[in-house]
Amino acid sequence: MRLFLIGMPGAGKTTLGRALAVRGGLPFRDLDEEIVQREQRTVAEIFAAEGEDYFREVEARVARELIAEHPRLVLATGGGAPCFHGTMDALKAAGLTLWLDVPVPELVARLQHQAASRPLLAALPDLEALKLRLSETIAARTGFYAQAELRCTPPACTTEAVWALVQRYTTTA
Repeated sequence: MRLFLIGMPGAGKTTLGRALAVRGGLPFRDLDEEIVQREQRTVAEIFAAEGEDYFREVEARVARELIAEHPRLVLATGGGAPCFHGTMDALKAAGLTLWLDVPVPELVARLQHQAASRPLLAALPDLEALKLRLSETIAARTGFYAQAELRCTPPACTTEAVWALVQRYTTTA
């Protein structure tokens, strides 16, 4: 089984993904961490030196490499990964996708103290700008995220609840 977690930055993809991998006895990978390891520089450094277009190309390539390398996997994608270079189609063809659909106010609360470390949020001057940017971004990405086979909205996104959802889906699909 391959399970791909998608959703906005701050949705909890990495945290939940690690827990689901442990629960299911599956390997876990975080797409951004894999990119950092393979590129030998941080995401912020990649954005600064090469720009977002280059980052999105690398992101799509690394996602496909991870799919090819791991017949069993829980992968936490980057927030934009499903939206570029056919990555959502590749994820859906290779496994089960789960959208962590977290409302904007909760994303703002989760990201307000770490926005400066995220390249697409770093230059925002205040919480209102963060809220606006997240609202605009989720509006642009929802068409991709909504293609996921499964969707979870807090507070229902506990490890056990999501694992049960995945199990129900895989036994009926």
